[in-house]
Amino acid sequence: MQATNVRLIQLALLVVILGGWELGVATGAIDQFFFPSPLAIVRQIVEWVMDPEFYNHVGVTLGETVLGYLIGTGLGVAAGVWLGLSPFVARVLDPFIKAVNAIPRVVLAPIFVLWLGLGLWSKVALAVTLVFFITFFNAMQGVKEVNPVVLSNARILGAKRTDLLRHVYFPAAASWILSSLRTSVGFAVVGAIIGEYLGASAGLGYLIARSEGNFDAVGVFAGIIILAVFVLVIDLVLDLVERKLITWRPRNGEERPA
Repeated sequence: MQATNVRLIQLALLVVILGGWELGVATGAIDQFFFPSPLAIVRQIVEWVMDPEFYNHVGVTLGETVLGYLIGTGLGVAAGVWLGLSPFVARVLDPFIKAVNAIPRVVLAPIFVLWLGLGLWSKVALAVTLVFFITFFNAMQGVKEVNPVVLSNARILGAKRTDLLRHVYFPAAASWILSSLRTSVGFAVVGAIIGEYLGASAGLGYLIARSEGNFDAVGVFAGIIILAVFVLVIDLVLDLVERKLITWRPRNGEERPA
């Protein structure tokens, strides 16, 4: 009943916001040049969805996002676990890591374009830089948070380094790593979209940039909504994966077993 009430309140709130927006545009209280009506945005989305070429743009952005996400998370987890297990190396590299992390990622986009051109890999490289540090810091912290008592007991029982990684470190850091994976999805999409803004002939970012160049606010809002749905779908997939991998975590409304 509580979940149903929450859904009903959310639906009512959405209807009020969209209805008020549509009414404001219809009465002239809202300038449709800057804020087009929701119905016009929906019509634009339907028009794009009905066009087979639209799925080519989705495929391009999805490919850039997935590659940047997988490479960034893979490198981030590997580096985080390595430095989490090597405190001396972590102290040596600490100022360099902080210096690189302090660089705004957006300013790297033109450099990647110069190095890698306007093709796929410049967008992937930018997405990697956005995703890497999120997973890196979470993986390193997750390894550091391992219970020393559990670690000592495993060593007493004869666990080797590979056994410790498999049965102690990775399970202990799994919550940290998976939470960073959920957060970094949006950043992977941002990296791909920014790269497409700088120069591309296909992709959702290209559609939004083209609409912006034509002062088409309807196309810009339609692209933003499609991107939001795009990220939500990926987040839903990760949520399902997280439930499969972390079976001991209670779901919403459930209690931990005594």
